[in-house]
Amino acid sequence: MTPDDEKFLRRAIELAAAARAGGNPPFGSLLVGPDGDVLAEERNTSLTDADITAHPELKLARWAARELAPAIAAATVMYTSCQPCGMCAGAIERSGLGRVVFALSNDQLAALKPPPAPSSFRQDGPALLDEARVPVEGYYT
Repeated sequence: MTPDDEKFLRRAIELAAAARAGGNPPFGSLLVGPDGDVLAEERNTSLTDADITAHPELKLARWAARELAPAIAAATVMYTSCQPCGMCAGAIERSGLGRVVFALSNDQLAALKPPPAPSSFRQDGPALLDEARVPVEGYYT
């Protein structure tokens, strides 16, 4: 952890505090380019936007995928107040970002929250493999 890492993590924590002060869950993130400049900042707006996907990490990953060349995206660092959730981690991976530095781990966050409710949706599958594979087969090769 470098002094710059600590400086940018502190900014992510400030963004988390601003999200909470604005009535949202307390999460904040920023994306730093290869030259050390802050490219973009986001905070959680899932409540005020009425959008369950409005996590700062996801918003930055989407921005990077739209706005940055792949080589630049791969040289960026995302600083975030908490380890990305599964949804955000998938978006970060797909956007090609190079590194994520986080303050709180998911386990540390879980210790600060009430226990989660059990999953309430049902999943059935896999099914119709022969049909479902047709549009996918060969796409990733």
